[in-house]
Amino acid sequence: MKTLDRRLASRWRRSAAAAVAGALPVLAFPGPALWWWAWVALVPWLLLVRTAPTWKRAAYDGWCGGFGFMLAMHHWLLPNLHVFTFVIAALLGALWAPWGWLVRRLLGGTPSARRVAASLVVLPSGWLAVELVRSWEGLGGPWGVLGASQWQVAPALRLASVGGVWLLSFLVVAVNVAVAVLVAVRRARVPALAGLVATAAATSAAWVWSPRPDTDERAAIAVVQPGIVAGRDSADRRFDREEELTRRLADRDLDLVVWGESSVGFDLDDRPDLARRLTTLSRETGADILVNVDARRSDKPGIYKSSVLVGPDGPTGERYDKMRLVPFGEYVPARSLLGWATSVGEAAGEDRRRGSEQVVMDAGDGLRIGPMVCFESAFPDMSRRLAADGAEVLLAQSSTSTFQHTWAPAQHASLAALRAAETGRPMVHATLTGVSAVYDANGARTGGWLGTDASASRIYEVPLTHGSTPYVRHGDWTPHAALLILASWAATEGVRAVRLRRSAPPPPAPPARTAHGSGARPGR
Repeated sequence: MKTLDRRLASRWRRSAAAAVAGALPVLAFPGPALWWWAWVALVPWLLLVRTAPTWKRAAYDGWCGGFGFMLAMHHWLLPNLHVFTFVIAALLGALWAPWGWLVRRLLGGTPSARRVAASLVVLPSGWLAVELVRSWEGLGGPWGVLGASQWQVAPALRLASVGGVWLLSFLVVAVNVAVAVLVAVRRARVPALAGLVATAAATSAAWVWSPRPDTDERAAIAVVQPGIVAGRDSADRRFDREEELTRRLADRDLDLVVWGESSVGFDLDDRPDLARRLTTLSRETGADILVNVDARRSDKPGIYKSSVLVGPDGPTGERYDKMRLVPFGEYVPARSLLGWATSVGEAAGEDRRRGSEQVVMDAGDGLRIGPMVCFESAFPDMSRRLAADGAEVLLAQSSTSTFQHTWAPAQHASLAALRAAETGRPMVHATLTGVSAVYDANGARTGGWLGTDASASRIYEVPLTHGSTPYVRHGDWTPHAALLILASWAATEGVRAVRLRRSAPPPPAPPARTAHGSGARPGR
């Protein structure tokens, strides 16, 4: 142990160790998908930060760990954004600097039982505050929220229906803190064990008492995934492939056909021939077709990504324009300052335009659908609002073809499980090149995935549900409670500091000076 302490005395080695420790939780997400790892993955980082010699070093350890976490979570951006990936990771990693200070404040040295008990709620609240800030669209959105690593765990998904993915993040951090205390602080094992028991009790209570969605009908929804279509005239050839795959679905008694993001590369008003072909497909399949148009619009300036519903009589007029855009992928924030990113990577050459409101569409036979586009499925508030507005099925049209052979497609598809569990509504994740997947209202996968090597169409029998989850009714109460906990703790610490200052004995009076000398050496 002393040898390790000596090695970490070097600030560069300590910074590297913090970055590696911060990167460890990424193994809990797809591709590795070691969901159980999330419950202990923060322990090395916590143990390192609590031993920081000063509060400044603790904040720096938090920053380095946050940098490692962000870089590992977004490593698949490196071929596209190059050096700018490190810049983004460093900027976002700074959000964990205050959290590092909190860790040392509560767990540093030999913490009392009171400090350990406080750490079990304050440190998860601090982590949640970081996730809340970085979830702002302008900072990249809520990709890699720690609770999202539990997308395939049924008890965790039940908890998500109560408090969203935020509640999962809170509990995962709380368990990590408790484990770190059990490892490093023997005298405070009782509150740590109490924290673990409380987490188990909360999970059990949610499993027993949280309402389950009522299922009464099923909808036959087909997903069309054309696969990689690149090169010259790719937009026209992709449409041809999607048309071919959709035609195979004729006479299958479908309720809806879904194409992926950017499945149509031309505005349908400018290309009436494509609109006619889609109309014919709708008649042949007996179902409306939801396509995604990625093109410059003819009725207003700029490029939009729009979910457009086409029925047997042509476009129905139901349209949703994507509201939350991918930073650098679809627009460059503060382009006048950061426009240089287009010269070192594949950042957007022209900013796409935003829609103004979410839309619930009527897709025929009374089926109400709530579309989202691409990484909008990472935002819990968007799916919650659609469910509250009456959507029976949530839909995400996506394209991760740029990151085809990375962890990104599987990570993106896994988010649909969380959104389904949170809202109690089934969710369809339809892509151009995989991974496409469908989840029922409990977040369990329905049917098989269409992987990144597939070019196919597949029909899913999607169970429809009614009722409302606590998360849809009460919203983001978990992060609000976390902010209240942080404020209460800060106020308590402030009052305590004032009391200690008032109760401290006054400093001794300086020795009196004489006319012939000093207090230290009287004159003679």
